[in-house]
Amino acid sequence: MGKKYKKKIKKSVARRFKVTKTGKVMFSHQYKSHLKKNKSKSRLRRTKEPGQLSPAFAKKIKKQLSA
Repeated sequence: MGKKYKKKIKKSVARRFKVTKTGKVMFSHQYKSHLKKNKSKSRLRRTKEPGQLSPAFAKKIKKQLSA
C-alpha cells in the first residue's frame, strides 16, 4: 500500500481571501496604503470595508482553498 499524500491549499489565495461561516468569500480592497491625498475620502472609506466576491469567482477560490 502506497503513501497517502496530503492535499495542499494555495497559500497565496489563503492569505488574500477569507470564507465566512455562511460561505461568502470576502477580500480586502487594494490601493489604500499610500498616496492617500490624491484619493477622495469616500474612496478611502470604501476601501476600508471588506469586499464580497461574485458567486462565479467565489466558486473558483473555494476550490483552491479546499484543494
